[in-house]
Amino acid sequence: MQSTAVRKFNRFELKYLISLEMAEALKKDIRRYAILDDYGGGNGHYKLTSLYYDSPNYTYYWEKIDGLRFRRKLRIRWYETAAGLQDDSIVFVEIKQRVDRVTQKKRVPMKYKEALLFCKEGVFPEEYEERDRPYLEEMYEMIKLNNLEPKIITSYDREAYIGGKYDMGFRLTFDRYVSYRYRDLRLDAGTSDGLMIPANMVIMEIKTNERLPSWVSEMVANHQLNLIRVSKYCQGIDKAKLLI
Repeated sequence: MQSTAVRKFNRFELKYLISLEMAEALKKDIRRYAILDDYGGGNGHYKLTSLYYDSPNYTYYWEKIDGLRFRRKLRIRWYETAAGLQDDSIVFVEIKQRVDRVTQKKRVPMKYKEALLFCKEGVFPEEYEERDRPYLEEMYEMIKLNNLEPKIITSYDREAYIGGKYDMGFRLTFDRYVSYRYRDLRLDAGTSDGLMIPANMVIMEIKTNERLPSWVSEMVANHQLNLIRVSKYCQGIDKAKLLI
């Protein structure tokens, strides 16, 4: 399977919970310096759905709650398309990990059917690029060591912006209708067990490889935005009351 998708990246992430009205106001500033990500059909909008795996004792959940300096989790992520999800649709199996203040991601594109089999039984996909082998082996170790099993799905609508030529690596996203699902763990079930945040609220994420652009710092200060620490995975587990 040949793919040009980025396999690994490191970055800093800042998150803010803001009102829909505030998000619209911020976009006036953002559009002066950043452009819409053309991934979303040219308008920057697309829907993300992720299936998270954890141990029977929720090891990854507790690592986040306990604030471990090194922690990670495994998920299957689907960027929804009008074609829908088929067995041979391409999804990404991802490791998302935190090392101190740096967020790292490693991911491998797979067919949906093969991704489910890999995360369930550790069966490698029939075809993969050799550069993906180290990531597959790390994922395999996580699956087997922790007896990983599917726990919860998160889904949301995203509007994404990317930096211009002076802000390479900069990315800003607005996530709305952030929902969770635990009773039907098919990625394309299309249903929800509830919202994690009110429908009139938005999670804004600022992501950068190195420095934070000065205009972003000024925007945050001028609007007195408050930084939050939130994991969509952990929030979904809490909302679903899976540990009660």
